[in-house]
Amino acid sequence: MTRKPPSSAAIKAWGRLMRVSRQLVEKTEDALKAEGLPPLAWYDVLHELAEAGEEGLRPFELIDRVLLAQYSVSRLLARLEADGLVEKLSVADDGRGQTVRVTPNGRDMRRRIWAVYGASIAEFMGDRLSANELTTLAGLLGRLRDPPAVA
Repeated sequence: MTRKPPSSAAIKAWGRLMRVSRQLVEKTEDALKAEGLPPLAWYDVLHELAEAGEEGLRPFELIDRVLLAQYSVSRLLARLEADGLVEKLSVADDGRGQTVRVTPNGRDMRRRIWAVYGASIAEFMGDRLSANELTTLAGLLGRLRDPPAVA
């Protein structure tokens, strides 16, 4: 199957998207570090577990919801458990299965991280783009998330 090469506009947009994405994450990570807080990956996991409620999530469900590789999630869950931020529970009908849920300390850590993370979103995006521009950007990025299958 032969595909046409990307247009110069697509290459330019791609480059800017990659650079801006990296820059925004780095600035947010720096802000978290300055406050003595853990990295964004911790927030991502704690957020998904908090959203799941008391039932928690199986590790494979969590992997589907976060932007981390399976091995990274496994290591991060071990660290979060050691720090008392999540707990692992056995699954009644699956002798080897586990469910992971956030603890009260994990909920508190999530709130502390969000205070800095939310401020970063406001500073790096909300203060620079209008509400209409943010809506347009979100719509455009949404269209890129799940592109149609190529025949």
